[in-house]
Amino acid sequence: MSGRGEGRGFGRGRGGRGRDGEGGGRGRGRGRGRGGGRGDREENAWVPVTKLGRLVKEGKIGSLEEIFLFSLPVKEAEIIDYFLKDKLQDEVMKIMPVQKQSSAGQRTRFKAFVALGDSNGHLGLGVKCASEVANAIRGAITFAKLNVVPVRRGYWGRKSGLPHTVPCKVTGKCGSVRVRIIPAPRGTGLVASPCGKKLLHMAGVLDAYTSTTGCSRTMGNYIKALYFALGKTYGYLSPELWKEHALLPTPYQEHTDYLAKKAVY
Repeated sequence: MSGRGEGRGFGRGRGGRGRDGEGGGRGRGRGRGRGGGRGDREENAWVPVTKLGRLVKEGKIGSLEEIFLFSLPVKEAEIIDYFLKDKLQDEVMKIMPVQKQSSAGQRTRFKAFVALGDSNGHLGLGVKCASEVANAIRGAITFAKLNVVPVRRGYWGRKSGLPHTVPCKVTGKCGSVRVRIIPAPRGTGLVASPCGKKLLHMAGVLDAYTSTTGCSRTMGNYIKALYFALGKTYGYLSPELWKEHALLPTPYQEHTDYLAKKAVY
C-alpha cells in the first residue's frame, strides 16, 4: 500500500495532508496562527449601524444638543463617546447579587448600577444584570451612555455668574421612593445623601436641597428617582423659553441625499 493515504487525517489543524508520506506540514487549517487573518482592521474602529451614527461620524451633526433638540433616539454608545469621551466620568453606585430559583437550584447573578456625567449638564444611568461582576459593570456603562439626558440648570434669586442650581422644584419617583430637588442659594452646597451628591455633581448642579419620602434605603430606586427628577428639568417652560422659534428640518431631512448613498467603510 502506498504512503499516499497514511498521514492524511481528517482534522483542519496542524497535520499536513500527508501526500506521499510527507506528513508534518503546516496544513491548511485556520487554527490559532500568530498573525491572525483579521488583524488588519483596527480593533477600536467604529462602524456606525444607524443613520444617526453615520451623520455623527461624518461630522454632519455638530453637538449633542442637536440630537436632544429633535428628540432623536440614540442607539449607539459610540455617539456619546464621540462628543463627550474626554469629559465623561463614570462611577459604580451599587453592585448587588440577585437570585433566581431554577430546577437545578438557585442561580445567582450580579446587578450593577452605574452613573456617568460630564459635570456640565449631561447625566446617564445604566442598570445591567450579568453572571459576572465585570460583565455587569461593562454593560451598565453602555446602557448609561445610551440613557444620557440633558440637565437644565438655573439660578436662585439674582441671575449673576454661571447657573448653579436647578431652575425649579422637580420631583422624581421610582417604586416607593419619591425625591424632590429644590433650588438653593449660591454657596449652600448639595444637601443630599452621599450617593445623591455624586449624581447631582455629575449633572453639574452645585447647590440644591433634596427631600425624600418612601423606602430610600433601596438605593437602586433612590438613584433612579433622582435621575428621573433631573431629567424633568427641561420639562418646565420658564418665561425665558417662551420665545417662538422657527421649526428647523431634522438632521435626517437635511442630509437625505447623504443618507441615500450606500455606506462604505
